[in-house]
Amino acid sequence: MSRYPITRRTVDMFEWYKTGSSQERKTFWACFSGWALDTYDAQMFSFLLPALMAVWQISKGEAGVLGTAALLSASLGGWIAGILSDRYGRVRILIFTICWFTAFGVLAGFTNSFHQMLVVRTLQGLGFGGEWAVGAALMAEIVRPQHRGKALGFVQSGFSLGWALAAVVMTGLLTWLPQELAWRVAFWVGVIPAGFVLFIRRHVKDPEIYKKATAQAEEKASILSAFRPAVVRLTLLGALLVTGLQAAAYTIMAWLPTLMTQERGLKPGPVVVTMLIMCAGAFVGFVITAWLADRYGRRPALLLFSIGAWIFTVIYMLVPMNSTLLMLMAFPVGAFATGIFAVLGPFLSELFPTHVRTTCMGFSYNLGKSLGALSIAGVGVLSERIGLAQSIGTFCLVAYALSVTAVLLLPETRGVRLEDVDAKVLNDHDEADLPPHARLSEGKI
Repeated sequence: MSRYPITRRTVDMFEWYKTGSSQERKTFWACFSGWALDTYDAQMFSFLLPALMAVWQISKGEAGVLGTAALLSASLGGWIAGILSDRYGRVRILIFTICWFTAFGVLAGFTNSFHQMLVVRTLQGLGFGGEWAVGAALMAEIVRPQHRGKALGFVQSGFSLGWALAAVVMTGLLTWLPQELAWRVAFWVGVIPAGFVLFIRRHVKDPEIYKKATAQAEEKASILSAFRPAVVRLTLLGALLVTGLQAAAYTIMAWLPTLMTQERGLKPGPVVVTMLIMCAGAFVGFVITAWLADRYGRRPALLLFSIGAWIFTVIYMLVPMNSTLLMLMAFPVGAFATGIFAVLGPFLSELFPTHVRTTCMGFSYNLGKSLGALSIAGVGVLSERIGLAQSIGTFCLVAYALSVTAVLLLPETRGVRLEDVDAKVLNDHDEADLPPHARLSEGKI
């Protein structure tokens, strides 16, 4: 049972923003824009893969390795960023991560071979890893508990903006410029949105709960913090959940443009329309999932959208469709397969204590992200035998089975106060003395 009763004001999707403090609103825009930029830089590469395959004459398997490289290194970068965030501050590390992945993005535009790009993309991934966990924790610690799901859901919707921006900009560049030049310019123009995000973040401050928790903590965050007895089970289950969701999402996002152009025969125009429709579905999915997570709980929302994504993705990949139906069906695929991520931010934030929150979130999210990223290369290799659509469908089936398993083993956290999570994990109280919403061992939906 939640500490906070559901009222008309709670149900209002924008009530948290209307009644929020100036710091809440500033933090929201800083996290929203940062996540949009991170998504833009990460997703633009999927649109560039066909051009790189043609220019450098590389195979689908090699293209898959390039797509996977940054995502694998993100696991290390995200974990390191999480530890540094717990030790030195949320905002400081968020600014550093943007500077890092933007600089290596520009450098990627100067590469001249598969191996050069592989090295640069791997280094760029170190910056990608820190943005999600640190930004989600920052927003979770600022916003009021009864609105945490909705607020972080809207932060997550920055993904759809970044994805749509990548689709529009990349399609425009590949249409207007020679293929040999377009992919280079695509990397260089990333400096523009990065400068905008850094401007927005200049007045954001670390939350008071973070300052208090780090001042009181007897032990600073370290590499081993994610494996302490009080949190290790939650850390590993969180990683399993993210692995399933990311494996499916990366499979779809990385290979869908290639599937549309090379196997479905669509021209660039219909492809970008399809991607924009999917982005619109993703935005709607974020909003609906965020509301469901605050209204009914984190676990019911995750279970519903995992099953829905499973059904719609397999239908989309394996059932023959004409071009019009392909574009229309992209909406529910985006809503379920991508919208489900709106729950991850509040859910993982509410599992871990403040003084090691981003360390544990960073490990769970980025380990899951890197393991899920293996699906990109796996699809590329498997597609050589059974076809690209069948390979995507197969990987998604397995991925969503993993996510459902993790959800069933994790506790419900709706309405939990982060101070109560700190008290429980730091053994300041026995769990029986905590209010019902703070008893994280209770796994009932």
